Amino acid sequence: MTEGFVTVQGMNLFYVTEGEGIPVLYVHGNTGSSAWFYRVMNLPGYKTYALDMPNFGRSSELPGEVDLHRYADVVKGFAEALKLENPIVVAHSLGGAVAQSLAVRYPEMMRALVLIDSSAPNGLVTPKEHYPLIEMMRGNRAVLYGALKATVPTLEDEVFFELLVNDAALMAPKAWVGNAAALSSFNVSDKTSAFAKPVLVIWGRKDGIITEKMAQDTAAAYPAGSLKIIEGVGHSVLVENPPLFKNLLKDFLAGLTH
Repeated sequence: MTEGFVTVQGMNLFYVTEGEGIPVLYVHGNTGSSAWFYRVMNLPGYKTYALDMPNFGRSSELPGEVDLHRYADVVKGFAEALKLENPIVVAHSLGGAVAQSLAVRYPEMMRALVLIDSSAPNGLVTPKEHYPLIEMMRGNRAVLYGALKATVPTLEDEVFFELLVNDAALMAPKAWVGNAAALSSFNVSDKTSAFAKPVLVIWGRKDGIITEKMAQDTAAAYPAGSLKIIEGVGHSVLVENPPLFKNLLKDFLAGLTH
C-alpha cells in the first residue's frame, strides 16, 4: 500500500492505494478516514483507492459551510485527478450519502455502487439536542472513544481501533456538528430511480445507527438495488470482519463482469 497527496479545488487530499486493475474507490464515513479501509485494500484484479475527504484526517479543511454535495464534488475531482476510469464506488455510513450524491448527479462517472451501513437517500436526522454530545466528542477523547466503540461492537484489535480514534480526532472543528446538520438535510430520494447501475446495500444486524428499514428502503430506491444483511456485525463490517466484507465485495464485483 502506498500513500500520497493530490490537489483538488485548491485542497490537498491524502490517499492510499494498492494493487492493479479495475479501480475501486473507497469513501469513508463521519469521523472517518482512509484508515477504515486499510484492511480491505488488497483485492486481486483491482486497484483500490481510499482518500481522506476534506475536513477529515490528513486532508485540507473544506472552505465554507459543510455540505455533502460539496464533499461529493471533491471526491469526483479526486477521481478525475487520478484518472480513475469508471470506478466502482464503495462507501460507508455518511460516505454513502456522498456516494449517492455522485450517483444521482454524475451517474456516468461510476460503474457500480456499494453502500455499507449507509444513510438512506433521504439522509439521517440527528436531533439538535444531541449536538452538545457531538461537541463533547470533539473535545473529550474518552467520549469520542466510547462513541466510536459503539459503531464497531465486534472489533477486538485495540491497536487498530486506537488508529481510528486518532484519525477521528483530526476532523475539522466545524465538521462535527456540521456533518450531522448536513446529513439531516440531505435528500436525493426524488432522483434515485434514474440511477440504473448495480447497487449493493450491506447492513450489519447489530448496527445501532442505521435500521433494517433504512437499509431496505435504500436498496429499494434503486432499480438495480439489492440488500445483503450480515449477522453478527455492527455498523462497520469493513473493520469488524474484513475477510467477510472482501468476499462479499469480490462476489459483487465478479458479477459486474458478466
